[in-house]
Amino acid sequence: MELDQKTRREILVGVGSVGLFVALLAGVGAAYGNGGLTETGALAVVGVIVFFVVLMTGVGYWLAQQY
Repeated sequence: MELDQKTRREILVGVGSVGLFVALLAGVGAAYGNGGLTETGALAVVGVIVFFVVLMTGVGYWLAQQY
């Protein structure tokens, strides 16, 4: 089964976005996770989640405009 260019682009953009999300969460955990997540760290996690939702909305809109 061969994937066309549009499908490959969608897969790469999706995987890249999720990879960025995981990397940001790992960064927050490394910065604020000394034995437990602090209140500031929890706010940072919420910020990362909000950023991810906005990012995926933008990515979805961009991909929809490609067709």
